[in-house]
Amino acid sequence: MKHLVEIQQFDRASIQKLFKLASSYEGQRDESLKGKILAALFYEPSTRTRLSFSSAMLRLGGSVITMESGGTSSQAKGETLEDSIKVISQYADAIAMRHQETGSAARAAAVSSVPIVNAGDGNMGQHPTQALLDLYTIQRELGREDGIHVAIVGNLRYYRAARSLSYILGKYKDMSITFVSSPELAMADDVKAYLKRHRVKWTETQDMNTVLQSADVIYQTRIAKEWIKNDEEYEKQRGRYVIDREVADSMKDGAIIIHPLPRIGEITDDVDTSPHAVYFKQVGYGLIVRMALLKTLLGGKKS
Repeated sequence: MKHLVEIQQFDRASIQKLFKLASSYEGQRDESLKGKILAALFYEPSTRTRLSFSSAMLRLGGSVITMESGGTSSQAKGETLEDSIKVISQYADAIAMRHQETGSAARAAAVSSVPIVNAGDGNMGQHPTQALLDLYTIQRELGREDGIHVAIVGNLRYYRAARSLSYILGKYKDMSITFVSSPELAMADDVKAYLKRHRVKWTETQDMNTVLQSADVIYQTRIAKEWIKNDEEYEKQRGRYVIDREVADSMKDGAIIIHPLPRIGEITDDVDTSPHAVYFKQVGYGLIVRMALLKTLLGGKKS
């Protein structure tokens, strides 16, 4: 694997190998990527993903160059993405890229001389490293790989992380997914067709309460204002699915709540102390997963 564009590039064996390496990096640093440079190329705002990739590279002894906004890049002058990548791939050994256009990661990979890592492309695209850290969190916290019921809640149509998680769950056995959303934000048909082909049971409901006693994982999402341009529609959707402490306390023993973050009111602060809440722990898992991914793409002996 030279580039990571979509989560379908992984199979169970490669995921297991990546996760084993990630676990070995917990609380560790080394210099195995010393001399390597990562370009963090972010055309859209990001806190966790950009800093997580930067921290992962630095903890492996490498260096980072960064571009934090499309408005500060040559895109604002009219340069094509392809030309930008041809240039930046001469400055760095790998590029982690977030872009507002669906399909941009594949376009970048087609012209890049160094590995491209898709750090989110468009609202209907993918966010494969988020899916990997989500799955790692689920498996670490539940202690198993198969036979898991995941409820994905909220903004499913315009949420690349929810799409990517759905794809990766299709690689496991006896999985079931409940999509919880309003009709306006329902999961797109291409994801449902993929799950059907991979024999993953899925259902849809508008009532979150119906899955609280059966779900092993509640995957809460943000109603992203930047992707819902109509203010009235945004306000209508924003408060529809909120996990407060009462909701969390009604979950079954051992179940977990995860979230790609940031949260904007869809999980209340009093949930943070619930035994079900692992979304901040999830951030730490994401760091070591990205360390393992950079190590896999860029090689070097572990010191």
